[in-house]
Amino acid sequence: MAFDPDKVRQIAERVAGSSGLEVVEVEVCGAGKHRTLRVFIDRPRAVPAANRPDGVTHEDCANFSREFGTITDVEDALPGGSYVLEVSSPGLDRKLTKAADFERFRGQRVKLMTREPVNNNRHFEGTLESFENGRLLLDLSAARKKKMRPKESESAKVEIELKNVEKANLVPEI
Repeated sequence: MAFDPDKVRQIAERVAGSSGLEVVEVEVCGAGKHRTLRVFIDRPRAVPAANRPDGVTHEDCANFSREFGTITDVEDALPGGSYVLEVSSPGLDRKLTKAADFERFRGQRVKLMTREPVNNNRHFEGTLESFENGRLLLDLSAARKKKMRPKESESAKVEIELKNVEKANLVPEI
């Protein structure tokens, strides 16, 4: 039986959903005896949590790990012997991959790289002003690094199609 990443993700999403969590990313690294199954989970901000902190807690990760690991083993979703299961939060500089990520993090600072150049540039850092119809609008005027700041002759805002985004991450505000 071959490894089915969709099956593993479905199990992860089922377990996360039952706890009010979301699956950010699932990845398998290594081979043979040295395989690691990594699952990054988060708590959506839209979920009201009167007495809960923002994001996931150590307890959330432990509970998810216990339930997800058991189901994964029972359903033999990762055939081929042993593996190490790592469950954690996506971190302050979390990856943005889906349209829902860009909708959720409007108003946050992001750093991204495009597949094809936009205004002769592939690297951008700025505030995610909006995300509509598969296009995101970045305000570059607050960029930290001088080389990422627009030249005076360039616009302080840039519109980028989501399908042109190769890699995107939140930039922690400290």
